[in-house]
Amino acid sequence: MTPGMSCYTWLNQVICHRIVEGEDIVRLVVRVCWFFCFAALFLSASAFSGDQHPGGPLTEPPDPAPAGALQEKAPPWSSRANGSALQLTIDEAIATAVASNPDMEMAAARILESQAMVKESRAAFWPSLQLYTEVLRADAPSVHAFKRLDQRQLPLVNFDFNEPGTFQNFESGMAARLNLFKGGGDLLGARMARNELKIRELDRDAVRNDLVASAIGAYFNVLAARDYVEIAEQSVKTVEAQLRNVRVRFEGGSALKSELLSMEVRLAQVREERIRAGNRHQLSLAALTHVLGLDGNPRLELSADSWTPPPIPPAIEGGLAVALDNRPELLRVREEAHSAQMGVDRERASYVPSVDLQLKAYVDDENMRYDADRGNWVAGVLMTWDVFTGFSTGARVDQARARLARIRAMDRKTLQAVELDVRQAYFLYSEARARLEVSRGAAAQAQEALRLVEIEYEKGSASIVRYLDAELSNNALRVAETAALYDFRRAHAEVARALGHFATH
Repeated sequence: MTPGMSCYTWLNQVICHRIVEGEDIVRLVVRVCWFFCFAALFLSASAFSGDQHPGGPLTEPPDPAPAGALQEKAPPWSSRANGSALQLTIDEAIATAVASNPDMEMAAARILESQAMVKESRAAFWPSLQLYTEVLRADAPSVHAFKRLDQRQLPLVNFDFNEPGTFQNFESGMAARLNLFKGGGDLLGARMARNELKIRELDRDAVRNDLVASAIGAYFNVLAARDYVEIAEQSVKTVEAQLRNVRVRFEGGSALKSELLSMEVRLAQVREERIRAGNRHQLSLAALTHVLGLDGNPRLELSADSWTPPPIPPAIEGGLAVALDNRPELLRVREEAHSAQMGVDRERASYVPSVDLQLKAYVDDENMRYDADRGNWVAGVLMTWDVFTGFSTGARVDQARARLARIRAMDRKTLQAVELDVRQAYFLYSEARARLEVSRGAAAQAQEALRLVEIEYEKGSASIVRYLDAELSNNALRVAETAALYDFRRAHAEVARALGHFATH
């Protein structure tokens, strides 16, 4: 092999040279096959030793984008690379959670596993093919006789078959097998694999349904916490302004020392409330980051509430009907019951015989000088029937039947759990809607009451205690109104989740 010559060119020249010299074509083909086998083993060993590579571990390069394919827009979380704030609307937050949350990634991986299992189940309907080469040394008379016969070189004169002496034999060939009948077990196995793929897809839908609802809830928690911070800031500003007025009046002799001290105590209280509100805001941001599946600690900036809630049936009975058709958990357990029934039938198929078509073609020689004229072949049909297996077949059938009974009970339990989930979601939704209506009216009244008390206090007709009570009530009712608003939003999302809306939307 000269420098610069490719392996393919060198091998082609060697083959042509051997043929010209008259070497047996069968023997040449066998040697070429051995060459490629050793080359494949060498390349496999090199591939699996990536951790010993001098330049570091070998890693698989990312798949390049196909030519002409549309380039996708950068995901919203990619702005973390330059350290800028990650601005999200609620729709972008949902898309980010679905795209990057580890639960969705695990669900997608399980689907890929099931797809591979479907491909594996189809292998039972294809013939199996094996290439082999064996070498042996022996002095057994029976082995010597049969191997000599397969070599087609059995000596008929001047040979003692009882004392053949030590001999060696090389045998290379091909063996093929095709199952013709197995009681339908392979067909049922393929159907169960396809059913398992449906189950994994329903698992992904269930994860998505819960994840979207969690993302919406976490998003509204951040907005609510942000509003709590604004309310606390306004309370601090209001109390600080009033404290300055009281201090001026106290220095002028028109206010008591107790009024000044009461206002200072109230200022300390609202400042403490501001600290707690800020901490709740940071905690809610951390929870949202976790739900979105973002790594590190990105700085998030959320847009105002622009979510369009999905339509839901007004009555519980309508919601139950929708949930029974859409909830992935129910659809999943029904598919599991179908698979369990097929599992029983597959185990019962072990009672019938199995029929296989077998084919073998091979050649023998004591020095591996193969000749196509001395080749052998064997073809036949083999029927095997496990008449007695130590009662293991019956035990497997009983096990499959027990699994079917367990899944049917699980189906009933899942149905009851879904019904309870829908009823609870509707009850909480009705409660949140009523609380929102009440809190809005109460907050408006408290704000007007505080305005009137401020006027009365400035004129001296209202005491400092009455003013502090009015300010405290206004602050508490504003917080209650904000909480009721976002509780109503979250309750609506929970109803949609209970109906299975987010599984496919």
